[in-house]
Amino acid sequence: MAFVQFSRVSLAFGCRDILKDVSLNLAAGSRASLAGANGSGKSTLMKVIAGLLAADSGDRAVEKGTRISYLPQSGIVHRGKTLREEIEGAFSAVTDMTARMEGLGRELEGVKEDGGRTAALLDEYHRLEEAVERSGYYRRDAVISQVLSGLGFSEDDASRNTGEFSGGWQMRIALAKALLEAPDILLLDEPTNYLDIEARNWLEDHLVNFRGGYLLVSHDRYFLDLTVNEVYELFQGGLKRYAGNYTAYEKTREQELAGLMKRYAAQQEEIARTEALIRRFRYKASKAAMVQERIRMLEKMERIEIPESLKKISISFPPPPRSGRVALTLEGAGKSYGEKRVFSTLDLVLESGERLVVAGRNGAGKSTLLRIIAGADRDYEGKVTYGAGVAAGYFSQESAEFLEGIPEGIPGGVSEGGAAGMPESSGASVMGDRASPQVIEFMEREAGMALIPKIRDMLGAFLFRGDDVYKPLSVLSGGEKSRLALLRILLKPVNLLVLDEPTNHLDLHSKDVLLDALAKFTGTIVFVSHDRSFMDALSTKTLELSSRNGDGSFSRGPVPRLFYGNYSYYLERLEREARADSPDAAPSPPRAEPAGGRRAPEPGPLSGQDRREREKQRQALLRRLQRQEGEILAALEALEAEKAGLEAELSRPEVYSNGEKARAVKLKLDGIAGAIEGKTGEWEDTAALLAEAGFSCGHSPSLLV
Repeated sequence: MAFVQFSRVSLAFGCRDILKDVSLNLAAGSRASLAGANGSGKSTLMKVIAGLLAADSGDRAVEKGTRISYLPQSGIVHRGKTLREEIEGAFSAVTDMTARMEGLGRELEGVKEDGGRTAALLDEYHRLEEAVERSGYYRRDAVISQVLSGLGFSEDDASRNTGEFSGGWQMRIALAKALLEAPDILLLDEPTNYLDIEARNWLEDHLVNFRGGYLLVSHDRYFLDLTVNEVYELFQGGLKRYAGNYTAYEKTREQELAGLMKRYAAQQEEIARTEALIRRFRYKASKAAMVQERIRMLEKMERIEIPESLKKISISFPPPPRSGRVALTLEGAGKSYGEKRVFSTLDLVLESGERLVVAGRNGAGKSTLLRIIAGADRDYEGKVTYGAGVAAGYFSQESAEFLEGIPEGIPGGVSEGGAAGMPESSGASVMGDRASPQVIEFMEREAGMALIPKIRDMLGAFLFRGDDVYKPLSVLSGGEKSRLALLRILLKPVNLLVLDEPTNHLDLHSKDVLLDALAKFTGTIVFVSHDRSFMDALSTKTLELSSRNGDGSFSRGPVPRLFYGNYSYYLERLEREARADSPDAAPSPPRAEPAGGRRAPEPGPLSGQDRREREKQRQALLRRLQRQEGEILAALEALEAEKAGLEAELSRPEVYSNGEKARAVKLKLDGIAGAIEGKTGEWEDTAALLAEAGFSCGHSPSLLV
């Protein structure tokens, strides 16, 4: 069986030990994750496993014939070939195998005696034959199309030159090649960084069905929970294995950390007492021996250290200014780029305090919509109205490049067809030509006086730790700029946050800190994310933007749809719709009439007396339906309030970080969502009866799902 095995492997860079006596075994059935704080050496360990970096000491054993594929975090660029030609290169090793098989066949024909030589050749031939079959080589056209489609490439992309693709798509090409190589051991370092939610879902399914073994580094908890059954934690050069998925690892590690914190606190107290004793008697000759003994004791003491990634940091942002009940209204909003229609006829009312996640496939216009809402794009159709007192903060990956937020603020009001009307924003002026400030200088200048004492903790939560806070802005990487730009937006007193992929460059610990802070935020949030756990925990409503298929048709419908539930509820609704649309699905029973209701009678020629009687009956029916509608709406309001309470509970760290508690709350939420759906159906039927009876109820259910 194919495997890679380490035994007491060590590696140091200068005086820093990256790996210390590390032991690890990866075999064909391994489903493992590699955890650890940023900078702990995860990528280095991956390179050592892949054989790209030699260890200083220890044993590395690889079973003969074991094929290893390694995908780094970034830095891969493809040029000079079409996408199809580049992808077919993934089968180069298999092509070599087929050539070797042909050679073995010729050798077997020349062997005259049936001895050990024949058995050895046949054994090698069958081994290669099985490997080629597993690789999908003989059906590679279909396999290549499946992988490219799953990772978000279109059919037209196959003929494009790879040099035309952006950095994120370059990494998707590299991921596709790694998967198509069908290795025995697959090493993926942050494979989800450049994937949207649909591509992540596809990768999850692919890995679940993968025949080989793999080791993953990822900051997506949901992705890890679905794909791994063991976790290796790298801390201070040591490697420890934990059985179970990532949530199980965190639970076990939290218990370990509680004990570690007690020992750490006791040791710190002992150190403080010893140091106080040394200071007190340092200059007394009669105590010199005792002082020297205490100094030697401190020097020899093995200091307990707390993993940075597991320290509980809680940060809070400035309270949002007061605003009106309605934060944002969109009427007939739409966007086109030339002849390409992105979305159209979007009507939306967002009340203060709501958290809206915008969902949809790549190209559906999610980022475009956020730019319109934030005022960064003023060339659109329809009308955007901001509520009274709305102050917005906008974060996008592009805004990080120059550490700018949304454009300069202009008075709040109505924006129609791209006219002026952006609410006052949290954007700041560009720094100009002066010398680039350090990270901590810049953030202290941006923060209010009350937040300056907390800046170091906030920077630490966003992965600026130790000497990183003294880096000049001019030397920051793209990911560091992105994190700093996000923190800068959150330091501003705003009541409407527009966030486009805020978790892209954060590790799991930083995501939890951000989620905890946003859960406490009482303003309104509109966001796009590809992190399933983050979307589930933060969202209270989901807006689906449709996207066009290759033939120009829409994947779901040309009109955006609003779902009154979080992202999990939205996915559940899509699954139910897919089952209902399936040709094998049983026909749905007709929807029941609302209790006490009946269809209005068909109109016909009536006498005056009959007309008066009919009008009397109609008025009685209207009163009954109105009363019934009021009862349904009151029940819906109560259910929504109960749902909001459960969602608030689910967003608390002590709940969402505890699998059992989170499942219990989620079960209640599912029940509430079902009840809301039932009541919504009753309300729609009642509204239809009211309209049929000649009464306008004043509500438009077109967006209510």
